[in-house]
Amino acid sequence: MTDTQMIKKIEYLKELEEFMEEVKAEADTIKDSLKAEMEKYNVEELEVGTYIIRWTSILSNRFDTTNFKKAYADIYKSYTKQVASRRFSISY
Repeated sequence: MTDTQMIKKIEYLKELEEFMEEVKAEADTIKDSLKAEMEKYNVEELEVGTYIIRWTSILSNRFDTTNFKKAYADIYKSYTKQVASRRFSISY
């Protein structure tokens, strides 16, 4: 692939990423309006035509690694392993 071809691909990728951000923002706006409507009726589930919209509260337990690391640094280190990965990025 030539430099010119790569530049064209990078520019097209940038356009696609910007478009995806716009579409995601629009989708989030629609979701927020649906959530507001559900809040208006004070419901977690709403049946609309063939659709069922759910906006439910969920409780979960998360492990607090920051405090565990402070309190038990040696144990934390013994159970920590290094993982290799690769990151793709383009600077604009």
